[in-house]
Amino acid sequence: MEGMNDDHMHGMMMHNTSDGGMNMTNHHKMMMHMTFFWGSDAEILFSGWPGTRTGMYVLALIVVFLLAFMVEGISHSRLMKPGSNHHVTAGLVQTLLHALRVGLAYLVMLAIMSFNGGVFLAAVAGHSLGFLLFGSHV
Repeated sequence: MEGMNDDHMHGMMMHNTSDGGMNMTNHHKMMMHMTFFWGSDAEILFSGWPGTRTGMYVLALIVVFLLAFMVEGISHSRLMKPGSNHHVTAGLVQTLLHALRVGLAYLVMLAIMSFNGGVFLAAVAGHSLGFLLFGSHV
């Protein structure tokens, strides 16, 4: 085992045996990338999604783009008019919008943690377009 390099250990898992020894079993699970990579073989947000089909990968990129876009839209929305007499209602609406924005932002962050370059670019594009339309006052 000591002579095995990383190429031989790819997909191998170590298990303790009842007698205190170790044995190796071969598992064909997808390895998590720890550096940015390009390609459609990513798992984004859910196990097995988008799979190996290019169309599903494109759908995943669109979903990440829309999530990032919605984060910016919610961040810059003003549903309650300033000076409104409904302070409790305004506070509840703002709290719910904040919770929704934080939840969506965490989903975008988790998608980016797939380390897929396309997912990263989709998230940046969604945030950028959302800011342009909702926050830049252009």
